[in-house]
Amino acid sequence: MRHLLLSRLLLRRSCPLPNHHLPLLRALSSAPSPISSDAELRKYAGYALLLLGCGAATYYSFPFPADALHKKAVPFKYAPLPEDLHAVSNWSGTHEVHTRVLLQPDSVEALEGALAAAHKERRKLRPLGSGLSPNGLALTRAGMVNLALMDQVLDVDVKRKTVTVQAGIRVAELVDALGEHGLTLQNFASIREQQVGGFTQVGAHGTGARLPPVDEQVISMKLVTPAKGTIELSREKDPELFYLARCGLGGLGIVAEVTLQCVERHQLVEHTFVSNADEVKKNHKKWLSENKHIKYLWIPYTDSVVVVKCNPPSKWRTPKLTSKYGKDEALQHVRDLYRESLKKYRTEAESNDPEIDTLSFTELRDKLLALDPLDKEHVVRINKAEAEYWKKSEGYRMGWSDEILGFDCGGQQWVSENCFPTGTLGNPSMKDLDFIENLLQLIEKEDIPAPAPIEQRWTARSKSPMSPASSSEEDAIFSWVGIIMDLPTSDARQRKEITEEFFNYRSLTQTSLWDDYSAYEHWAKIEVPKDKEELAKLQARLRKRFPVDAYNKARMELDPNKVLSNAKLEKLFPVLEPVHQAK
Repeated sequence: MRHLLLSRLLLRRSCPLPNHHLPLLRALSSAPSPISSDAELRKYAGYALLLLGCGAATYYSFPFPADALHKKAVPFKYAPLPEDLHAVSNWSGTHEVHTRVLLQPDSVEALEGALAAAHKERRKLRPLGSGLSPNGLALTRAGMVNLALMDQVLDVDVKRKTVTVQAGIRVAELVDALGEHGLTLQNFASIREQQVGGFTQVGAHGTGARLPPVDEQVISMKLVTPAKGTIELSREKDPELFYLARCGLGGLGIVAEVTLQCVERHQLVEHTFVSNADEVKKNHKKWLSENKHIKYLWIPYTDSVVVVKCNPPSKWRTPKLTSKYGKDEALQHVRDLYRESLKKYRTEAESNDPEIDTLSFTELRDKLLALDPLDKEHVVRINKAEAEYWKKSEGYRMGWSDEILGFDCGGQQWVSENCFPTGTLGNPSMKDLDFIENLLQLIEKEDIPAPAPIEQRWTARSKSPMSPASSSEEDAIFSWVGIIMDLPTSDARQRKEITEEFFNYRSLTQTSLWDDYSAYEHWAKIEVPKDKEELAKLQARLRKRFPVDAYNKARMELDPNKVLSNAKLEKLFPVLEPVHQAK
């Protein structure tokens, strides 16, 4: 191409200028009179050739890459981040901040020093944890502290079944360490990558109507505060503050060490099968009572619900630990749909890619959704394929509790999870199933491209007043329902469209369901509205459910300079500054 352009330029130098260029040359001329001589013509032709020559010189002095013709023009690029600027995002990539202050102390003393300095200088130093919260609860550009270097097991009391750890240890590492002593944690969330401090501070939970959220496993803690230094809390030492701080959202202090109540390490048998709404209603009370762990995975636009029960092996009569279908048979329907969809949205060549046969179910689902994530009919086809997959995956498996209770959530996604009371274990109100029935009807009525699954779990109550499952009723049970919208693409425009659709989905569930069922979002999944009126309504709503005044009072005593705070915490729990009268 470059050689062709050069030959054309040389050709133009040796040939007479065509007559159709004369108007252009006249426009370039500053002379008031028309061109009247060959000398003038040669003069202006020389100017034109000079311009072309400059263009050629520029082209060869600053050559384009070989594939430049196939690339879109980019007017500018962002400068690379400075070396001292850290980009920190949550797991889903939905929230990100850039900060120059990201500390990693390796001891309680170092943490105390960092907080004392921040308090004195009125600087932010928000506890980060693993940064997994879907709503970016821990993030702030003003400054953060991560306890990843404080990850030691300090003491294991096998007789009392307790463990004391530094709060930076990850759940997976703690479970491995406990296994050597024949112990484990009582319950688990879907993943095990959380730091223990954050795991307990946001009121994380697993499932099981007799098992409380994980903050109930905390029996004592060492809390490092900006104003009061390090304080030790337990049921015996300052119990009021202890219960408030167990689910303190990192706003009362940084949990440096924590003692957890454990249980004996045990195996579970997981039974997975597909049912329907009528069958679930008929058996729900019995299933809640009889099963140690149970959850439902509802699939929108189908009559299918996946039921997953987990119990100690002793409760089963040696079940056959194999599925009726093999893994490839279970996945074949999903693979076929992906290949058909590739032909429609991409090319037939891509549909023949042998790599498709190596993908897991969640990987296939993500790739299917990425083709057209907001087309309702496309999503419905994927949901139906998922129902078929689960029907062919029915069966049993057995393993250690931490392995069995984990769940592959798939790729990046938006999520909103609500917690609401649903009676007692002895007398369930059945509001949990009413909630789901109304939610599924809402999805179909509004044509929401809602992907599967809608996960429904249960816990017992928590005595931590800031927990969404807090209750004074001893045998109260709570249902947790999570809606999602996957982000299976890195395309910024597409992610923006998915985000807008998700918040429409969330808003419809909020206006239609939340107040009727006294439902409140999980602290790690609550999103702060940008609209001032909506924010005021949220603040008022939180005050009805949680002891906001007591929480803010403790914050101002332990952290008067709001070192541990961020914009999200300030908007959820605004503190009115005292008015100082002029003397």
